[in-house]
Amino acid sequence: MKNDFNPTSYRLQSMASGSLFDDTGWILDAPGELMPSLIRAIYPDKQLHLRNEEFGLYKFASWLPVQRMLAGSSAPVTYKSESIGNYLGLTNLYITFSGYWPEIGAKMSTCSFKETEAYSVCGRMNFGREKALVVASAGNTARAFAKVCSDNYIPLLLCVPYDNIDALWFDAPIRDCVKLLCVESGSDYFDAIHLSNMVCKSDGFIAEGGAKNVARRDGMATTMLSATTFIGKIPDYYFQAVGSGTGAIAAWEANLRLLEDGRFGTNKMKLMVSQNIPFIPMYDAWKAGSRQMLAYDDELARHDVEEIYAKVLSNRKPPYPIIGGLFDALTDSRGDVLIASNEDGLAAGQLFKELEGIDIHPAAEIATATLIQSVGQGHVEKDAVIMLNITGGGEERFKKDHTIEYMEPDFIFPISIRQEELAEELRKLRF
Repeated sequence: MKNDFNPTSYRLQSMASGSLFDDTGWILDAPGELMPSLIRAIYPDKQLHLRNEEFGLYKFASWLPVQRMLAGSSAPVTYKSESIGNYLGLTNLYITFSGYWPEIGAKMSTCSFKETEAYSVCGRMNFGREKALVVASAGNTARAFAKVCSDNYIPLLLCVPYDNIDALWFDAPIRDCVKLLCVESGSDYFDAIHLSNMVCKSDGFIAEGGAKNVARRDGMATTMLSATTFIGKIPDYYFQAVGSGTGAIAAWEANLRLLEDGRFGTNKMKLMVSQNIPFIPMYDAWKAGSRQMLAYDDELARHDVEEIYAKVLSNRKPPYPIIGGLFDALTDSRGDVLIASNEDGLAAGQLFKELEGIDIHPAAEIATATLIQSVGQGHVEKDAVIMLNITGGGEERFKKDHTIEYMEPDFIFPISIRQEELAEELRKLRF
Protein backbone atom coordinates (compact mmCIF):
# COMPACT_ATOMS: atom_id res chain seq x y z
CA MET A 1 0.00 0.00 0.00
CA LYS A 2 2.65 2.55 1.04
CA ASN A 3 4.62 1.95 -2.15
CA ASP A 4 1.62 3.28 -4.05
CA PHE A 5 1.86 6.79 -2.60
CA ASN A 6 3.64 9.94 -3.69
CA PRO A 7 3.62 13.22 -1.75
CA THR A 8 0.54 15.30 -2.57
CA SER A 9 1.19 18.31 -4.78
CA TYR A 10 -0.26 21.60 -3.54
CA ARG A 11 0.40 25.31 -3.05
CA LEU A 12 -0.71 27.65 -0.28
CA GLN A 13 -2.90 30.74 -0.59
CA SER A 14 -3.51 33.69 1.71
CA MET A 15 -7.20 34.27 2.36
CA ALA A 16 -6.49 37.98 2.91
CA SER A 17 -4.55 38.83 -0.24
CA GLY A 18 -5.13 35.82 -2.48
CA SER A 19 -1.39 35.44 -3.01
CA LEU A 20 -0.09 31.96 -3.83
CA PHE A 21 3.17 30.54 -2.51
CA ASP A 22 4.95 27.24 -2.03
CA ASP A 23 4.97 25.33 1.24
CA THR A 24 8.69 25.63 1.86
CA GLY A 25 8.45 24.30 5.39
CA TRP A 26 6.14 24.31 8.36
CA ILE A 27 4.29 27.42 7.13
CA LEU A 28 1.33 28.60 9.23
CA ASP A 29 0.98 32.20 7.97
CA ALA A 30 1.31 33.98 4.65
CA PRO A 31 4.92 35.28 4.35
CA GLY A 32 5.29 39.03 4.72
CA GLU A 33 1.61 39.75 5.38
CA LEU A 34 0.59 41.75 8.44
CA MET A 35 -3.17 41.20 8.38
CA PRO A 36 -4.17 38.06 10.33
CA SER A 37 -5.49 35.49 7.88
CA LEU A 38 -5.79 31.77 7.46
CA ILE A 39 -3.92 30.18 4.57
CA ARG A 40 -5.49 27.47 2.45
CA ALA A 41 -4.09 24.52 0.51
CA ILE A 42 -4.73 24.71 -3.24
CA TYR A 43 -4.60 21.32 -4.96
CA PRO A 44 -3.95 20.85 -8.69
CA ASP A 45 -6.47 18.00 -8.73
CA LYS A 46 -9.77 19.85 -8.95
CA GLN A 47 -11.64 16.56 -8.80
CA LEU A 48 -11.31 14.36 -5.73
CA HIS A 49 -9.65 11.03 -6.46
CA LEU A 50 -10.64 8.36 -3.93
CA ARG A 51 -8.28 5.54 -3.04
CA ASN A 52 -9.26 2.15 -1.66
CA GLU A 53 -10.57 1.73 1.88
CA GLU A 54 -7.29 0.05 2.88
CA PHE A 55 -5.65 3.48 2.76
CA GLY A 56 -7.73 4.63 5.75
CA LEU A 57 -7.82 8.41 6.01
CA TYR A 58 -5.39 8.62 3.11
CA LYS A 59 -8.11 7.46 0.71
CA PHE A 60 -8.65 11.24 0.50
CA ALA A 61 -4.93 11.99 -0.01
CA SER A 62 -5.43 13.96 -3.23
CA TRP A 63 -6.94 16.69 -1.03
CA LEU A 64 -4.60 16.29 1.95
CA PRO A 65 -1.29 18.25 2.18
CA VAL A 66 0.73 15.19 3.15
CA GLN A 67 4.25 14.02 2.37
CA ARG A 68 3.79 10.49 3.67
CA MET A 69 1.26 8.02 4.98
CA LEU A 70 1.39 6.83 8.57
CA ALA A 71 0.30 3.48 9.94
CA GLY A 72 -3.05 2.90 11.59
CA SER A 73 -5.39 5.54 10.15
CA SER A 74 -9.14 5.19 9.64
CA ALA A 75 -11.58 7.31 7.68
CA PRO A 76 -14.91 8.69 8.91
CA VAL A 77 -17.93 6.54 7.98
CA THR A 78 -21.18 7.96 6.63
CA TYR A 79 -24.54 6.17 6.61
CA LYS A 80 -28.17 7.12 6.12
CA SER A 81 -30.03 7.21 9.41
CA GLU A 82 -33.32 5.37 9.42
CA SER A 83 -33.81 5.41 13.19
CA ILE A 84 -33.31 9.03 14.25
CA GLY A 85 -34.32 10.13 10.78
CA ASN A 86 -37.71 8.43 11.13
CA TYR A 87 -38.07 9.64 14.72
CA LEU A 88 -37.60 13.25 13.59
CA GLY A 89 -39.52 12.83 10.35
CA LEU A 90 -36.44 13.50 8.24
CA THR A 91 -36.21 11.67 4.94
CA ASN A 92 -32.58 12.49 4.18
CA LEU A 93 -30.62 12.49 7.43
CA TYR A 94 -27.05 11.26 7.02
CA ILE A 95 -24.73 10.64 9.93
CA THR A 96 -20.98 10.90 9.55
CA PHE A 97 -19.48 8.91 12.39
CA SER A 98 -15.91 9.22 13.62
CA GLY A 99 -15.18 6.78 16.39
CA TYR A 100 -15.28 3.09 17.24
CA TRP A 101 -18.19 1.15 15.81
CA PRO A 102 -16.88 -1.99 14.11
CA GLU A 103 -20.27 -3.02 12.74
CA ILE A 104 -20.31 -0.04 10.35
CA GLY A 105 -16.56 -0.09 9.68
CA ALA A 106 -15.63 2.75 12.06
CA LYS A 107 -12.28 1.86 13.63
CA MET A 108 -10.86 5.01 15.26
CA SER A 109 -9.35 3.68 18.47
CA THR A 110 -9.32 7.11 20.14
CA CYS A 111 -13.06 7.34 19.33
CA SER A 112 -12.74 10.90 18.02
CA PHE A 113 -12.50 12.70 14.68
CA LYS A 114 -9.38 14.34 16.07
CA GLU A 115 -7.60 11.35 14.55
CA THR A 116 -8.30 12.88 11.15
CA GLU A 117 -6.27 15.91 12.23
CA ALA A 118 -3.40 13.95 13.72
CA TYR A 119 -2.81 11.65 10.75
CA SER A 120 -2.95 14.60 8.35
CA VAL A 121 -0.75 16.96 10.40
CA CYS A 122 1.86 14.31 11.11
CA GLY A 123 1.74 13.24 7.48
CA ARG A 124 2.60 16.82 6.50
CA MET A 125 5.63 17.04 8.80
CA ASN A 126 8.89 17.38 6.92
CA PHE A 127 11.32 17.71 9.83
CA GLY A 128 12.98 14.89 11.70
CA ARG A 129 13.31 14.01 15.36
CA GLU A 130 15.36 17.11 16.17
CA LYS A 131 12.16 19.01 17.05
CA ALA A 132 9.15 18.00 19.13
CA LEU A 133 5.69 18.90 17.89
CA VAL A 134 3.75 20.94 20.49
CA VAL A 135 -0.03 20.45 20.74
CA ALA A 136 -2.43 22.18 23.14
CA SER A 137 -5.67 20.35 23.80
CA ALA A 138 -8.72 20.12 26.00
CA GLY A 139 -8.56 16.32 25.72
CA ASN A 140 -9.56 14.53 22.53
CA THR A 141 -6.94 16.16 20.31
CA ALA A 142 -4.22 15.22 22.80
CA ARG A 143 -5.39 11.61 22.84
CA ALA A 144 -5.37 11.42 19.05
CA PHE A 145 -1.94 13.01 18.62
CA ALA A 146 -0.49 10.89 21.43
CA LYS A 147 -1.63 7.69 19.71
CA VAL A 148 -0.45 8.70 16.23
CA CYS A 149 2.91 10.04 17.40
CA SER A 150 3.53 7.08 19.72
CA ASP A 151 2.69 4.56 17.00
CA ASN A 152 4.95 6.34 14.50
CA TYR A 153 7.85 7.39 16.82
CA ILE A 154 7.24 11.15 16.41
CA PRO A 155 8.42 13.44 19.27
CA LEU A 156 5.38 15.17 20.77
CA LEU A 157 4.78 17.50 23.72
CA LEU A 158 1.18 17.84 24.89
CA CYS A 159 -0.21 20.75 26.93
CA VAL A 160 -3.52 19.90 28.63
CA PRO A 161 -5.50 21.32 31.58
CA TYR A 162 -4.99 19.02 34.56
CA ASP A 163 -8.74 18.69 35.09
CA ASN A 164 -9.03 17.14 31.59
CA ILE A 165 -6.40 14.41 31.81
CA ASP A 166 -9.01 11.71 32.26
CA ALA A 167 -9.41 12.09 28.48
CA LEU A 168 -5.90 10.67 28.02
CA TRP A 169 -6.81 6.99 28.02
CA PHE A 170 -5.30 4.37 25.71
CA ASP A 171 -5.42 0.67 25.02
CA ALA A 172 -1.62 0.41 24.80
CA PRO A 173 1.30 2.12 26.56
CA ILE A 174 2.36 5.46 25.08
CA ARG A 175 6.02 5.54 24.06
CA ASP A 176 8.55 7.90 25.63
CA CYS A 177 8.58 10.07 22.50
CA VAL A 178 5.33 11.59 23.85
CA LYS A 179 5.42 13.88 26.91
CA LEU A 180 2.58 15.52 28.84
CA LEU A 181 2.58 18.92 30.54
CA CYS A 182 -0.47 20.04 32.51
CA VAL A 183 -1.68 23.37 33.82
CA GLU A 184 -2.88 23.13 37.43
CA SER A 185 -6.43 22.26 38.46
CA GLY A 186 -8.86 25.11 37.78
CA SER A 187 -7.24 25.98 34.44
CA ASP A 188 -8.91 25.65 31.04
CA TYR A 189 -8.03 25.12 27.38
CA PHE A 190 -6.94 28.75 26.95
CA ASP A 191 -4.40 28.26 29.74
CA ALA A 192 -3.10 25.15 27.97
CA ILE A 193 -2.72 27.15 24.75
CA HIS A 194 -0.82 29.84 26.66
CA LEU A 195 1.52 27.21 28.09
CA SER A 196 2.13 25.73 24.64
CA ASN A 197 2.99 29.17 23.27
CA MET A 198 5.55 29.58 26.04
CA VAL A 199 7.03 26.15 25.29
CA CYS A 200 7.53 27.09 21.64
CA LYS A 201 9.85 29.94 22.66
CA SER A 202 12.40 27.31 23.69
CA ASP A 203 14.70 25.59 21.20
CA GLY A 204 13.72 22.16 20.00
CA PHE A 205 9.96 22.69 19.92
CA ILE A 206 7.63 23.63 17.09
CA ALA A 207 3.97 24.65 17.28
CA GLU A 208 1.45 22.40 15.58
CA GLY A 209 -0.49 25.54 14.73
CA GLY A 210 -4.11 24.65 15.41
CA ALA A 211 -6.55 26.13 12.90
CA LYS A 212 -3.67 27.80 11.05
CA ASN A 213 -2.30 24.43 10.04
CA VAL A 214 -3.77 23.55 6.64
CA ALA A 215 -3.21 19.86 7.36
CA ARG A 216 -5.38 20.03 10.47
CA ARG A 217 -8.27 21.62 8.62
CA ASP A 218 -8.02 19.41 5.55
CA GLY A 219 -7.80 16.33 7.76
CA MET A 220 -11.03 17.36 9.48
CA ALA A 221 -12.55 18.11 6.08
CA THR A 222 -12.58 14.39 5.36
CA THR A 223 -15.83 14.18 7.34
CA MET A 224 -17.43 16.36 4.67
CA LEU A 225 -15.74 14.40 1.88
CA SER A 226 -17.03 11.17 3.39
CA ALA A 227 -20.59 12.48 3.54
CA THR A 228 -20.66 14.02 0.07
CA THR A 229 -19.13 11.05 -1.74
CA PHE A 230 -21.51 8.68 0.07
CA ILE A 231 -24.63 10.77 -0.55
CA GLY A 232 -23.61 11.74 -4.08
CA LYS A 233 -24.29 15.42 -3.48
CA ILE A 234 -23.33 18.29 -1.20
CA PRO A 235 -25.64 18.34 1.85
CA ASP A 236 -28.06 21.20 2.45
CA TYR A 237 -27.28 21.46 6.19
CA TYR A 238 -24.27 20.59 8.30
CA PHE A 239 -24.67 20.13 12.08
CA GLN A 240 -21.65 20.06 14.40
CA ALA A 241 -20.77 21.26 17.89
CA VAL A 242 -17.75 23.58 17.95
CA GLY A 243 -15.07 24.57 20.43
CA SER A 244 -12.76 26.38 18.06
CA GLY A 245 -14.92 26.04 14.96
CA THR A 246 -12.02 24.59 12.98
CA GLY A 247 -14.02 21.56 11.88
CA ALA A 248 -16.79 23.76 10.51
CA ILE A 249 -14.26 25.96 8.69
CA ALA A 250 -12.81 22.78 7.22
CA ALA A 251 -16.25 21.60 6.07
CA TRP A 252 -16.87 24.98 4.39
CA GLU A 253 -13.52 24.80 2.61
CA ALA A 254 -14.30 21.26 1.46
CA ASN A 255 -17.65 22.51 0.17
CA LEU A 256 -15.84 25.11 -1.97
CA ARG A 257 -13.51 22.44 -3.38
CA LEU A 258 -16.47 20.18 -4.12
CA LEU A 259 -18.11 23.01 -6.07
CA GLU A 260 -14.98 23.18 -8.21
CA ASP A 261 -15.08 19.39 -8.59
CA GLY A 262 -18.42 19.81 -10.34
CA ARG A 263 -19.84 16.33 -9.70
CA PHE A 264 -21.73 16.95 -6.46
CA GLY A 265 -24.05 19.88 -7.10
CA THR A 266 -23.84 23.66 -6.86
CA ASN A 267 -25.12 24.47 -3.38
CA LYS A 268 -23.38 25.79 -0.30
CA MET A 269 -24.59 23.89 2.74
CA LYS A 270 -25.64 25.90 5.76
CA LEU A 271 -23.27 25.49 8.67
CA MET A 272 -25.33 24.91 11.82
CA VAL A 273 -22.76 24.95 14.60
CA SER A 274 -23.50 24.66 18.29
CA GLN A 275 -22.11 25.54 21.71
CA ASN A 276 -22.81 24.24 25.20
CA ILE A 277 -24.60 26.61 27.61
CA PRO A 278 -23.29 28.56 29.55
CA PHE A 279 -19.99 28.75 27.61
CA ILE A 280 -21.23 30.35 24.39
CA PRO A 281 -18.78 33.10 23.28
CA MET A 282 -19.15 32.47 19.54
CA TYR A 283 -22.94 32.37 19.84
CA ASP A 284 -22.87 35.73 21.60
CA ALA A 285 -20.60 37.29 18.97
CA TRP A 286 -22.59 35.87 16.05
CA LYS A 287 -25.95 36.98 17.45
CA ALA A 288 -24.48 40.46 18.02
CA GLY A 289 -23.45 40.56 14.36
CA SER A 290 -19.85 40.99 15.43
CA ARG A 291 -16.80 39.66 13.61
CA GLN A 292 -14.81 40.27 16.78
CA MET A 293 -15.28 38.17 19.88
CA LEU A 294 -17.02 40.04 22.69
CA ALA A 295 -15.33 40.82 26.00
CA TYR A 296 -15.32 37.81 28.33
CA ASP A 297 -13.88 38.08 31.83
CA ASP A 298 -11.21 35.41 32.43
CA GLU A 299 -12.62 34.22 35.74
CA LEU A 300 -16.18 34.11 34.41
CA ALA A 301 -14.98 32.16 31.38
CA ARG A 302 -13.20 29.61 33.58
CA HIS A 303 -16.35 29.32 35.71
CA ASP A 304 -18.53 28.76 32.64
CA VAL A 305 -16.13 26.12 31.33
CA GLU A 306 -16.48 24.27 34.62
CA GLU A 307 -20.26 24.28 34.15
CA ILE A 308 -20.37 22.68 30.70
CA TYR A 309 -20.09 18.92 30.37
CA ALA A 310 -18.77 18.99 26.78
CA LYS A 311 -15.34 20.16 27.93
CA VAL A 312 -13.82 20.08 24.44
CA LEU A 313 -16.11 22.98 23.48
CA SER A 314 -14.17 25.44 25.62
CA ASN A 315 -11.91 27.55 23.42
CA ARG A 316 -11.85 31.19 24.56
CA LYS A 317 -9.79 32.37 21.57
CA PRO A 318 -11.26 30.54 18.58
CA PRO A 319 -10.42 31.29 14.91
CA TYR A 320 -13.73 33.09 14.59
CA PRO A 321 -12.70 36.67 13.64
CA ILE A 322 -9.64 35.87 11.47
CA ILE A 323 -10.02 36.25 7.69
CA GLY A 324 -11.07 32.87 6.36
CA GLY A 325 -12.26 31.84 9.83
CA LEU A 326 -15.62 30.84 11.26
CA PHE A 327 -17.30 34.25 10.90
CA ASP A 328 -16.57 34.20 7.17
CA ALA A 329 -17.64 30.56 6.87
CA LEU A 330 -20.97 31.22 8.60
CA THR A 331 -21.59 34.35 6.57
CA ASP A 332 -20.80 32.74 3.23
CA SER A 333 -22.88 29.64 3.98
CA ARG A 334 -25.79 31.60 5.51
CA GLY A 335 -25.35 29.45 8.59
CA ASP A 336 -26.13 29.94 12.25
CA VAL A 337 -24.77 29.34 15.76
CA LEU A 338 -27.05 27.32 18.05
CA ILE A 339 -26.93 26.47 21.74
CA ALA A 340 -27.93 23.56 23.95
CA SER A 341 -27.79 22.93 27.68
CA ASN A 342 -26.14 20.02 29.46
CA GLU A 343 -29.57 18.50 29.99
CA ASP A 344 -30.46 18.88 26.30
CA GLY A 345 -27.24 17.17 25.31
CA LEU A 346 -27.58 14.28 27.73
CA ALA A 347 -31.12 13.62 26.57
CA ALA A 348 -30.04 13.72 22.92
CA GLY A 349 -27.17 11.33 23.62
CA GLN A 350 -29.49 8.86 25.31
CA LEU A 351 -31.88 9.07 22.37
CA PHE A 352 -29.03 8.50 19.91
CA LYS A 353 -27.85 5.44 21.83
CA GLU A 354 -31.35 3.98 22.01
CA LEU A 355 -32.19 4.57 18.36
CA GLU A 356 -28.84 4.20 16.58
CA GLY A 357 -27.25 1.70 18.96
CA ILE A 358 -23.98 3.40 19.93
CA ASP A 359 -22.82 5.87 22.57
CA ILE A 360 -21.53 9.28 21.44
CA HIS A 361 -19.31 11.94 22.99
CA PRO A 362 -20.76 15.00 24.79
CA ALA A 363 -19.89 17.39 21.94
CA ALA A 364 -21.73 15.14 19.48
CA GLU A 365 -24.65 15.03 21.90
CA ILE A 366 -24.80 18.84 21.85
CA ALA A 367 -24.84 18.78 18.03
CA THR A 368 -27.63 16.18 18.06
CA ALA A 369 -29.61 18.25 20.56
CA THR A 370 -29.51 21.31 18.31
CA LEU A 371 -30.60 19.23 15.32
CA ILE A 372 -33.60 18.00 17.33
CA GLN A 373 -34.40 21.57 18.37
CA SER A 374 -34.05 22.89 14.81
CA VAL A 375 -36.44 20.25 13.48
CA GLY A 376 -38.92 20.94 16.26
CA GLN A 377 -38.81 24.66 15.56
CA GLY A 378 -39.28 24.17 11.82
CA HIS A 379 -35.90 25.65 10.92
CA VAL A 380 -34.94 22.77 8.61
CA GLU A 381 -37.06 21.22 5.88
CA LYS A 382 -38.12 17.63 6.47
CA ASP A 383 -36.82 16.57 3.03
CA ALA A 384 -33.55 18.50 3.22
CA VAL A 385 -30.28 16.59 2.90
CA ILE A 386 -28.80 16.92 6.39
CA MET A 387 -25.33 15.88 7.54
CA LEU A 388 -24.96 15.33 11.28
CA ASN A 389 -21.26 15.22 12.11
CA ILE A 390 -20.86 12.85 15.06
CA THR A 391 -17.35 13.88 16.02
CA GLY A 392 -16.77 11.15 18.57
CA GLY A 393 -18.44 7.98 19.70
CA GLY A 394 -18.13 4.37 20.70
CA GLU A 395 -15.96 5.12 23.72
CA GLU A 396 -18.09 3.03 26.07
CA ARG A 397 -17.99 0.20 23.55
CA PHE A 398 -14.23 0.51 23.06
CA LYS A 399 -13.46 0.53 26.78
CA LYS A 400 -15.65 -2.52 27.25
CA ASP A 401 -13.70 -4.37 24.55
CA HIS A 402 -10.20 -3.30 25.65
CA THR A 403 -8.02 -2.88 28.72
CA ILE A 404 -7.50 0.83 29.34
CA GLU A 405 -4.65 2.75 30.95
CA TYR A 406 -4.15 6.46 31.53
CA MET A 407 -1.27 8.79 30.76
CA GLU A 408 0.32 10.65 33.69
CA PRO A 409 1.78 14.19 33.47
CA ASP A 410 5.53 14.71 33.30
CA PHE A 411 5.04 18.13 34.94
CA ILE A 412 2.14 20.13 36.38
CA PHE A 413 2.59 23.90 36.17
CA PRO A 414 0.78 26.80 37.83
CA ILE A 415 -1.23 29.11 35.60
CA SER A 416 1.30 31.85 36.41
CA ILE A 417 4.43 29.88 35.40
CA ARG A 418 7.34 32.11 34.33
CA GLN A 419 9.27 31.55 31.10
CA GLU A 420 12.59 30.87 32.81
CA GLU A 421 11.01 28.34 35.19
CA LEU A 422 9.36 26.56 32.29
CA ALA A 423 12.59 26.49 30.27
CA GLU A 424 14.41 24.86 33.18
CA GLU A 425 11.85 22.05 33.37
CA LEU A 426 11.83 21.55 29.60
CA ARG A 427 15.56 20.89 29.65
CA LYS A 428 14.87 17.82 31.79
CA LEU A 429 12.66 16.19 29.15
CA ARG A 430 14.12 13.41 27.01
CA PHE A 431 12.08 12.33 23.99
